[in-house]
Amino acid sequence: MMSSKPPILMVHGAFCGGWTFEHFRQPFERAGYSVQCPDLKGHEAKAGRDSTVGVSMADYADQIAGLCRQYSEPPILIGHSMGGLVAQLAARRVPVHALVLLAPSPPWGVAGSSIEEASTAFGLHLLGPFWMQAVTPDRSLMRNYSLDRLAPDDREKVLQRLCRESGRALWETLNWWLDPFMTTGLGMGPIKAPGLVMVGARDVVHPPMTARMTAERIGAQYLEFPGMSHWLPGEAGWETVAEQALDWLAKARTPA
Repeated sequence: MMSSKPPILMVHGAFCGGWTFEHFRQPFERAGYSVQCPDLKGHEAKAGRDSTVGVSMADYADQIAGLCRQYSEPPILIGHSMGGLVAQLAARRVPVHALVLLAPSPPWGVAGSSIEEASTAFGLHLLGPFWMQAVTPDRSLMRNYSLDRLAPDDREKVLQRLCRESGRALWETLNWWLDPFMTTGLGMGPIKAPGLVMVGARDVVHPPMTARMTAERIGAQYLEFPGMSHWLPGEAGWETVAEQALDWLAKARTPA
């Protein structure tokens, strides 16, 4: 039987893959949604080490926009971290039913609000011409900041699945003020689709202040989770995040 609910596309973050949502997708599917969790370009399990070299955030956004066009109706986009920014960019390219952004990377013009954000952006320059490379994930940083609330065994399982990320995409995201093409710019005004930005109160990758500014920029609602960090799709409490998203989607689908 065909679902009466819009389809859902879940967009993963930097260094990751569609596997990010292997648990998070399940409550949505039980609620009757059709869920797709694609790998962004170059992030496929069998992709080569340099498969993300030269890939732009515009390429990621075009990929997700292309998938949106394959549906008979505008889908819901759910994006985590850098995937949250990809979702925002895609929503400027094609109509979407709604946006749910989990600890999203901010768009062009929204400055970071923590020392950790600034140091990450600056640290890339220590790699040399990183924008021409596929960047290896810094597993130490991810243990301490992104995956800090996972059990040690679960944390290591995630780390083993990470892939190299496009240095160009990282530069466009983290050093947007140096990008003359404004690749991650959203243009004027809020995004037309209803949006929800969700963030952990302990997140230092994209902390609450940054997430709140992103929500204001795109005209979205804002929801903060006490005690949670950056890995909202999989750390302790992810079920509550999914439940809150489902509750919000039920209301967002109701015409005003």
